[in-house]
Amino acid sequence: MPAIDYDKLVEALRRQAFGLDVMSGDPIKAPKKKKRKLSAWNKYVKANSKKPRFRYARSNKINLKKMAVAFRKTPAGKKKRR
Repeated sequence: MPAIDYDKLVEALRRQAFGLDVMSGDPIKAPKKKKRKLSAWNKYVKANSKKPRFRYARSNKINLKKMAVAFRKTPAGKKKRR
């Protein structure tokens, strides 16, 4: 029966505890998650959130109510409401 090298065993367990590859010591990369498809509203907000007509003058925050009204006038906004 071969002798166990306890130093190598301890080093391998330490690497495993830190999420590293046991043999090489390189970080183990998790598979990338697929991003979900944006809805029509999300796309509209992303495209128009920087436009001054959808911003409050003083605080420069997004005026979502005004943006929602404009979105409902677009073909994508009308599609949802039947």
